[in-house]
Amino acid sequence: MDAFFTSVLTVSLAEIGDKTQLLSLMLAARFSHKSAIVAGILVATLLNHAASAWLGTWLGQFILGPTGQWLLGLSFIAMAGWLLIPDKQDDDAIKYAKYGAFIVTTVLFFIAEIGDKTQVATIALAATYQNIFMVTLGTTIGMLLANVPVVYAGEAMLKVIPLNVARWAAAIAFAIIGLTIIPW
Repeated sequence: MDAFFTSVLTVSLAEIGDKTQLLSLMLAARFSHKSAIVAGILVATLLNHAASAWLGTWLGQFILGPTGQWLLGLSFIAMAGWLLIPDKQDDDAIKYAKYGAFIVTTVLFFIAEIGDKTQVATIALAATYQNIFMVTLGTTIGMLLANVPVVYAGEAMLKVIPLNVARWAAAIAFAIIGLTIIPW
């Protein structure tokens, strides 16, 4: 269960202020079918994070031992620094609105996740825990915890949440995980 809970926590924190969360906000402003947006986020995240968790589990086999643990720990610490860099919103959804909320959300969210902080975190988590199912389930729930409120509450929620505080909290969580992985 460590893989699940750590995955939920780290990805939900990492997602705050991330480009995919900004994409969720833009999609919610553009489309009225909020449940279709949430379904698109779910499908895109499951596909992307399942592939990422598989890759992380596969890579984790090759980085066994203290050197591998140092690499994984340092990758989490590097992610902590990356989390402090704000993302920018993309405006691609406007061009593809004719395809509907579900298709547009699924495609744009999947593409936006490629190389994103949460995808990299999913790979690192799977390499650490060697559990594709629990990491995928945890990271997907983490994404939903961070994005579904944005879809439904939108701009009102972003006025209440101080993004800098959330980014720092996420960065600290990633740094702590990294420091616990390293075999001191």
